[in-house]
Amino acid sequence: MKPLLVWILLCVVWGTTWIFIKLGLNDLPPVSFAALRFSVACLILFAIIKLQKIEFPRIRKVWKFILITGILQFFLNYGLLFWGEQFISSGLAAVLQATIPVFGLVLARIYVGEQITALKIVSILLGLAGVAVIFREQLFLNGQMAFFGSLAVVVGAFGAAYASVLTKAEGVSIHPASLVFVQMFVGHIPLWIIGLSLEGNPENFNWTWQAVICVCYLAVVGSIVAFWLYYWLLARIDVSKAMMIAFVTPLVAVLVGSFFGEKLHFQTLFGGILILLSVGLIVIKPLLLKSSKF
Repeated sequence: MKPLLVWILLCVVWGTTWIFIKLGLNDLPPVSFAALRFSVACLILFAIIKLQKIEFPRIRKVWKFILITGILQFFLNYGLLFWGEQFISSGLAAVLQATIPVFGLVLARIYVGEQITALKIVSILLGLAGVAVIFREQLFLNGQMAFFGSLAVVVGAFGAAYASVLTKAEGVSIHPASLVFVQMFVGHIPLWIIGLSLEGNPENFNWTWQAVICVCYLAVVGSIVAFWLYYWLLARIDVSKAMMIAFVTPLVAVLVGSFFGEKLHFQTLFGGILILLSVGLIVIKPLLLKSSKF
């Protein structure tokens, strides 16, 4: 499969996950919802690994890296994302997660030696301005919890960017299925601890058909398929190109969300445009100048 096709497929897959999170939150509490998603995904992945006889990592250094990235990607990122999306739209959450490439390019300088140019600095400032505009709009339009929900998604985006850069630097030699399973398993344990403590027994949740469908879609398509393909992609293209997916998914998320009656106000749209312009400057323009291939 060509990397470009995988890249496009991931844009579509991750662009649709936001509305399933939003719909699932109508019935399920956020932290336990995230934990359930990854528990189902882990069970399926474990069966695949056993059937295909895929080996787990054996080196202690590798396990340390997996522990860190698992916590960043699946606990910090998704825990904050599911919590934050209770208070903001799925489209807005996707736009805020488009800060991933901005964080990632700064972190990539530290871990994989990518240069920070004047253009990148300008783009980062644009991205921060966009986030500030959205935060202000959320605070005055939808109240304090929408502001904190937006902030939670951005902090989660930093965790996701950090995990992606570390994976590019140290994890590309590990089989994608094995890497995703161990990271997901490690990261979802603290989600369960918090969920059981604050949200109660899953048996008492409102288990509608919508809730079941959302958990299954997010587990199979949004977790197993998406992360397997993403780690396969990271081993074949630059990390900055891979993280550019976060630039496209908001457009897909907003389009999908519009079918479910979600609306974005002008100030949110303006802030989103600044964020997307920021990402476009540091990702798309260099690619066009180099005319590089996937």
